[in-house]
Amino acid sequence: MNTIINTAEKFSNNLPKFNKAHWLLRIPLSIVFIQQGINKFPVDINDAESFGLPYFIWFLVAWGELFAGIGLLIGGLVEKHWFTDIVTRFSGIVMVGIISGVILISKPDSFLDILLYDNLHVFLYVVGLFLKLRNFFIT
Repeated sequence: MNTIINTAEKFSNNLPKFNKAHWLLRIPLSIVFIQQGINKFPVDINDAESFGLPYFIWFLVAWGELFAGIGLLIGGLVEKHWFTDIVTRFSGIVMVGIISGVILISKPDSFLDILLYDNLHVFLYVVGLFLKLRNFFIT
């Protein structure tokens, strides 16, 4: 049994490391949030009312989407720095908050409906949560 474990460990250690894999999450998520934020400009009260939201919340969502997307890109530029880790985590929690609101506004019948039929928002929520919880400041 030890030989199998040692062989598997040796194989795993010889695999190439892809330290930039976080960009595979950052870039598409940033594009989605920046694009959605830009689409809300100019921030208009009529748009807010069409979703049943107060203007102030709509304003925060528009700017939150834009800056969370930009923050996610900025957070990946410098590796192993406390500031970029905080920017990434803050962007992740802003994204989770916005997506939570989007899911709640859609008034799903059940949690199962969200998981089965709202795949994009579930994906955005989970990746945002991952970026919030993941420590990119590992030395």
